[in-house]
Amino acid sequence: MVTQLENYISEVEDDVIGWRRHLHEHPELSFKEFNTADYIYDILSNFEGLEISRPTQTSVMAVMKGKRPGKVMALRADIDALPIHELNDISYKSREKGIMHACGHDGHTAMLLGTIKVLTESKVDFNGEVRFFFQHAEEHFPGGAVEMVENGAMDGVDFVIGQHLMSNQEKGKFGLRSGKMMAAADAFWLDINGKGGHGGMPHETTDSIVIAAQVVSNLQTIVSRNLSPFDNVVLTIGSFVAEGAGNVISNQVKISGTVRRFRDNQELKVPELMERIINGITSAHGAEYELEYVEGYDPVINDESVTAKVEDVIKELYGESRIEYVEPSTGAEDFSGYLKKAPGTFYTIGMRDESKGIIHPHHHPRFNIQEDVLIDGVRIYANLVHVILNE
Repeated sequence: MVTQLENYISEVEDDVIGWRRHLHEHPELSFKEFNTADYIYDILSNFEGLEISRPTQTSVMAVMKGKRPGKVMALRADIDALPIHELNDISYKSREKGIMHACGHDGHTAMLLGTIKVLTESKVDFNGEVRFFFQHAEEHFPGGAVEMVENGAMDGVDFVIGQHLMSNQEKGKFGLRSGKMMAAADAFWLDINGKGGHGGMPHETTDSIVIAAQVVSNLQTIVSRNLSPFDNVVLTIGSFVAEGAGNVISNQVKISGTVRRFRDNQELKVPELMERIINGITSAHGAEYELEYVEGYDPVINDESVTAKVEDVIKELYGESRIEYVEPSTGAEDFSGYLKKAPGTFYTIGMRDESKGIIHPHHHPRFNIQEDVLIDGVRIYANLVHVILNE
């Protein structure tokens, strides 16, 4: 396995780094990745044996078919950037003011391009079919995965695999987990509407701030007293805004937050529990409220069998000591959209390297990639195709 592909893998490393740096210089936001998609399409057009299509205006899919019938495998990379102004002083710094690749998607895209180059140039023999997804809008709900699925990208796929660079995981480590991998991410917006007035005459008002403070405090009892401690639910208030002054009681408080969960809301009933608490408190004080609750990406639940296949390949390539069995993350990923259509797994590639200053978290203006690990992603993906589709 390793000998057959390794020469091609080592030769593609400079290309992968070059592609990644070009993408880093030219980031585009979710649903606006027009130039990024064109760039990927042009590179893929230079490879033989691919069927290239555009599932949406800002995404690309390439299909490579083996010599014999077999399973259909999908590999995914996300391609969008974030609305963050880059503070890195590097030669390939973002040229787009207020936009940067601060989550590693430039690296994910480059690794998938490198995988395709290795597989096409080596003319590796495999059964079945591989689909390569260059997916838009992972960072912006409702996400690009759902659009890829709606436009047929997953039709007939037997299993799907994704990988993600991680800055909080040491370089040289690979994070695997069967079952719960990443949480669902819901969002909510709540307006508490009272009756404003003079701060020195509170008896003539319906104090929205006092009422909203009680709501915030009591919403925490959903997790601590209404749900099982084994449910792994987080409810966070991220914003609490009341316009006015120190001697003014505001008419309204605007609250927003997030809920992270690993189970379906039909079972957990978080929105219903929130409504019950909010309605009770506001009614008791003569206030009114408006609640909007939006379910975000579903949880990423890794399939045991597919995860085991990835584990076997990584062990053969790098040895068991390089694998970390990671804890579930309350971060969210729209890779879950593919998992609703076929079993699969999502794993991580560590890249934290203090000696090179690769220490900043994802979505940070100084986030950067340890480029040495990009070839690891190519190596794993390419060997997964060769091994799994020839089983």
